[in-house]
Amino acid sequence: MSSSVAEHRKPPYKLLLVTAAALWGGSFVVLKNTFDAITPAWLLGIRFVLSGLLMGAIFHKTVFAHLDGRHVRAGVALGVTGGIAYLVQNLGLNDTTPGHNAFLTATYCVMVPFLNWVFCRVRPTMANACAAVLALVGVGVLSLGGDDPFRLAWGDWMTLFGAFWFAVQIIVMAHVAQGSNIIVLTVIEFFVMGVVNLLYGIVCDPFPPLSLFGDPHFLFQLAYLVMLSSCLCTLIQNIGQANVEPSQASLLMSLESVFGVFFSIVVYGEPVTLQLIFGFALVFAAVLISELIGSRRATSVEVA
Repeated sequence: MSSSVAEHRKPPYKLLLVTAAALWGGSFVVLKNTFDAITPAWLLGIRFVLSGLLMGAIFHKTVFAHLDGRHVRAGVALGVTGGIAYLVQNLGLNDTTPGHNAFLTATYCVMVPFLNWVFCRVRPTMANACAAVLALVGVGVLSLGGDDPFRLAWGDWMTLFGAFWFAVQIIVMAHVAQGSNIIVLTVIEFFVMGVVNLLYGIVCDPFPPLSLFGDPHFLFQLAYLVMLSSCLCTLIQNIGQANVEPSQASLLMSLESVFGVFFSIVVYGEPVTLQLIFGFALVFAAVLISELIGSRRATSVEVA
């Protein structure tokens, strides 16, 4: 594929990543009280197993046609890294504030260029570094607050560890997706992420009450998580990541925090302050730097 054709194809893939970030940013409206009824590991395990079953049923012909050892190995690598990332991030949320959790999770966009350098010998550009740091500062302005915003509790350190695993997963996806079928990878990834979280839940957490699965409100939340946050978002995220340079992909996905603040304003009437305006401006500037100056990469993956 020529570089000119690859660049022509990239904008739709970047738009997919922004769409996923917007849907994830709005998911806090649905998730607001979910963890009061069920532990993170059980919710994540059930969510991802159901997502794997749903996508496997919808795309069963594609899965059976392309399933082989290479896809299984790649899907397991994605599922293990992603499952650990989600689990650790949500465990960290139990001992920190949502603002700290959002801010510290967003550090994966800073980690990606440098992990890519360590693992793949791809040296980050100055634009990568500047854009990542600028995005991090912007998300911090949006998320942090309180009397002691920079105190790092146990949950904060757990969140940072989760951010590391999100960064690793982005690097893994950028390299295992080449020549792979993204739908098959996503289905395997879901099942493995579900197993990782269910194993933790079985060993460390109490079983969720059976009555919970008769609660219409919880079932609505679960349906949103499975159909939108998992199936739709993860599929378009994987397609986007496989066709966008890792540093730019991580930066676009960090817009999740920006969309989260936007939905907070729209749904809950959070006041628009100079802090919010400044934070949005910093993140938007970071995206512009990444898009106009950042590095470029041409890839080719099979979607169906």
